[in-house]
Amino acid sequence: MTWLQDNWTDVFPLAGAHVVLAGLPLLIGLLIAIPLGWAARNWPRAYPVVVSTSGLLYTIPSLALFILMPLLLGTRILDPINVVAAMTVYTVALLVRTVADGIGSVPDHVQQSAIAMGYGRFRRFHTIELPLAVPVITAGLRVAAVSNVSIVSVASLVGVSQLGDLLIDGYRRNIPAELWLGIVATLLLALIFDVVITAAGRALTPWTRAAT
Repeated sequence: MTWLQDNWTDVFPLAGAHVVLAGLPLLIGLLIAIPLGWAARNWPRAYPVVVSTSGLLYTIPSLALFILMPLLLGTRILDPINVVAAMTVYTVALLVRTVADGIGSVPDHVQQSAIAMGYGRFRRFHTIELPLAVPVITAGLRVAAVSNVSIVSVASLVGVSQLGDLLIDGYRRNIPAELWLGIVATLLLALIFDVVITAAGRALTPWTRAAT
């Protein structure tokens, strides 16, 4: 308890860093995954290639990817950009299939109606397909967010500070209070991400509330 009283304020800067390292890749990864998922859905021959290739990226061990990024990007070993880039790779790996499946969930009669009204492929995508795919994409984002919050903790092993520092330091120095604080703070952050994404998804799909 004494340790918690003396050090609990250290959680805030670490949590702020964790939010950036886990949240920024979510946004970048989504922006990359949307056109890839759209392409995979519109060109059936590209679907297995795009989805399988992106899925394989998620199998790369996180620690290995964090170490590899400075070599690929030419950055410093302790540069947070390495973590952002690595987490973006994981986010894209999770979201490409989600975006493709979300677009594929749009009813065929809606697609045909849009075509009959003269909607081109691009206009149909951003005015009909993408909005109707939001619930599916939101579900995928929630999974990616929780995954990111968890994996980012590993970055403490390569010297990038965030909530994982509490886990590593608490374990090495045998301070249970610090270790538990890191666990609880990480869980709370994942919950906050989930609530924010769910709320954003509901805000972007007002017609679902009206139907209910």
